[in-house]
Amino acid sequence: MKIHLIPATAGLILLGGIGAAIADEVVVTPEQQTVIREYVHQHPMASINLLGVELSVGSILPDTVELRPIDVPDVKYRYVVVGDHTALVEPGTRKIVKVID
Repeated sequence: MKIHLIPATAGLILLGGIGAAIADEVVVTPEQQTVIREYVHQHPMASINLLGVELSVGSILPDTVELRPIDVPDVKYRYVVVGDHTALVEPGTRKIVKVID
């Protein structure tokens, strides 16, 4: 009986890890992306250069980067414009959670 419990336990741990990874994924609906693009277009800010920081999900922005609030319903993130891209950023951690082209 103990032999069967080990693979079952390992499987549950693996599934738990996958669930945690999915829970960390930021879901921004296509409609929200459209509203965010329009908001950023209507409230322009200067594009910045991120020397030494890759513009990708998970990258942490330095404290020197100004994060702008977004007045869009159900979006708790702030944004920054880098080149032609808008990055949504978790304000508490300064982690990029979504890059919108």
